[in-house]
Amino acid sequence: MSATAPAPPPLPDGLRPLDADEEAVMRSLGRFLRVMPRVLSADLEREQRMTSSEYATLRHLSESRCGTLRMSELAQACDMSLSGMTRLADKLESLGYLRRIKCADDARGSNAVLTEKGLARLQEAWPTHLASVRRHIFDHLEGIDLAKLATAFNEIANDAG
Repeated sequence: MSATAPAPPPLPDGLRPLDADEEAVMRSLGRFLRVMPRVLSADLEREQRMTSSEYATLRHLSESRCGTLRMSELAQACDMSLSGMTRLADKLESLGYLRRIKCADDARGSNAVLTEKGLARLQEAWPTHLASVRRHIFDHLEGIDLAKLATAFNEIANDAG
């Protein structure tokens, strides 16, 4: 039995393999996408006893018009299923951070509304999240053109759908 790897299959015309730098970017990006959410969430949980999903929910509500979002829009903004968002909203509502009201234009739907207590909780947690993002991400990006990086990430996301 041979110890050498089989030759890769031929590539379609115009398609070329990744060079060493491109391969390094793909591997490091994959690791970043796996590790970073866990690291940022761990800092919030340790210092604020708040999950990243709870923080994101309150943040999206605070950034919305009048602190209100339809539950389905909030779920989408937080990259959660509607049932997952409903369970999280139940918890946040029990803590007094949001309340749910029926949609005025569609009685089947409901809106999540950020409460003053929820905004205060977000403002309390924000310095922890900011310090975490700076320490784990931006402190490592010194000298990189952040505007170009943001543009590239947006183009990649837009191409993906």
